[in-house]
Amino acid sequence: MSATIYILNGPNLNLLGVREPHLYGATTLAQVEQLCRGVAAELALRCEFRQTNHEGVMVDWVQEAREKAVGVVINPAGLSFRSIPLLDALKTLHQPIAEVHVTNIHRRDELYQKSLVSLAATGVICGFGVHGYDMAIRAVAHQLAAVPA
Repeated sequence: MSATIYILNGPNLNLLGVREPHLYGATTLAQVEQLCRGVAAELALRCEFRQTNHEGVMVDWVQEAREKAVGVVINPAGLSFRSIPLLDALKTLHQPIAEVHVTNIHRRDELYQKSLVSLAATGVICGFGVHGYDMAIRAVAHQLAAVPA
C-alpha cells in the first residue's frame, strides 16, 4: 500500500456526534476516521485523515496533498461557502477531488446551498450522512483506476 489519499475535514467537524445531531447524526469524527481507514485499506490505499478549524491550515494541507496524495476527499464544512483561498489551493491539484457533505446542502438554508469548493471538485457527494465518506473514497479510487498508468 503505497498510494495515499488525503481526507481533510474543516471547521466544527471535530464536534460530529455532539453538534446538531438532528442534522449531522450521532457518529463521531473518530468513528468516521475508522470508517475511512477501513475503506482505504480495502482499496489498497493509505489514509491521511485530518481535521482543522483554521482556513490557513486547510490550505497548507491541500498544498501538501499536491505532492503526497493520489487523491483528496474533503469535507470543507463552513469553508465551502466563503473560502477563496481554499478554492484557489484546490484548483492547483491534478488529483481527483471528492467534496463531501454530511447533509444535503441543497436542502438547507440558502447560505449553505452554494459551495465554492464544488468549482474545483471532481465530484460532490452530499446528503448521505457519514456514509458519504465511504462513497467519496470509492469514487476517488475509481477515478484513479480509470487513469492510464
